Amino acid sequence: MVQEPAAPQVFDNALPTPGLQAHTVVSRFCDHMPYYRQEQINARAGVHTPRSTLAAWGGQTGAQLLPLYDAHRAFVLGSRVIHADETPIGLLDPGGGKTKKAYMWAYARGAFEDMPGVVYDFCEGRGGKYPHEFLKGWTGTLVVDAYAGYDATMSLEGRKTANCLAHARRKFDELVKANASTVATQAIGRIAWLYRIEADARDLSCEQRLQVRQERSKPLWEEMHAWLRLERTRVPDGSAIAKAIDYSLNHWQALSEFLKDGAVPVDNNWIENQMRPWGLGRKNWLFIGSQLAGERAAVVMSLLQSAKLHGHDPFAYLKDVLTRLPTQLNSRIEELLPHRWQRAG
Repeated sequence: MVQEPAAPQVFDNALPTPGLQAHTVVSRFCDHMPYYRQEQINARAGVHTPRSTLAAWGGQTGAQLLPLYDAHRAFVLGSRVIHADETPIGLLDPGGGKTKKAYMWAYARGAFEDMPGVVYDFCEGRGGKYPHEFLKGWTGTLVVDAYAGYDATMSLEGRKTANCLAHARRKFDELVKANASTVATQAIGRIAWLYRIEADARDLSCEQRLQVRQERSKPLWEEMHAWLRLERTRVPDGSAIAKAIDYSLNHWQALSEFLKDGAVPVDNNWIENQMRPWGLGRKNWLFIGSQLAGERAAVVMSLLQSAKLHGHDPFAYLKDVLTRLPTQLNSRIEELLPHRWQRAG
């Protein structure tokens, strides 16, 4: 008897098909469903899939997707404007029976890029060494909040820092909500005019957007700077409104980068939106089991979230990628990246 050779699989001699693999990790990372819930759901259909087995499949999928992750990372860092942010993630502490704080870092192509993309990096801490290592070789403008951990990284030649106007606005908004300062209310009104101009310029080219900002935003920005400096002399040191004003004045140069480059947005909200899946996820699965599991989760989520940014169904994308990956030439691996993917057949 002669048996026809089996189709190549991502896992040699493994039970799950590409469709089952894709369903498992999409349920975990897009639908935020813990493995124990997937185990219960599968059991209702008469399929026994222990949560440990599901976790192993998820980890193995992340490992097999590493070549795509590396190519996708290069694509994201090919943008001259990068957004960066980080969020805490619980990491199981072996032997302690408790969790410790780790971080998921995110880097995304500029908000005005025609081809979006986001890549995640799971790290044990929040120190500046992590973005320094991830951004090796990159030059351009990094859009971030005012966290000092980026300072050493951005001191290198060919790099600029653009700070987030939304962060500055929040300092005033907190006082407005507490009805604690009329100055804060005026600051919010001034910032609102800048955002109205940004809304008008959203769909323009970078050159046109910069021209609009120079003509309409720059006068308002300079007037606001003078106004803040004046109001600072009128409020007592150490007060909440003084701290809010100081935050803006101390970071004024980095907050002003949007007036120099039409590709630079006024805030970092774009990357904060890409952090939401992690916030939803940790409310459901609570923590990451190990450093390796976190790294592989970052691999899977980078590709799935980027696929969603391009309007792809994450399940259809991943199933097709896992089906084609075993026979895909390394020289053509970029064809499977979210921004270039086309469904086979």
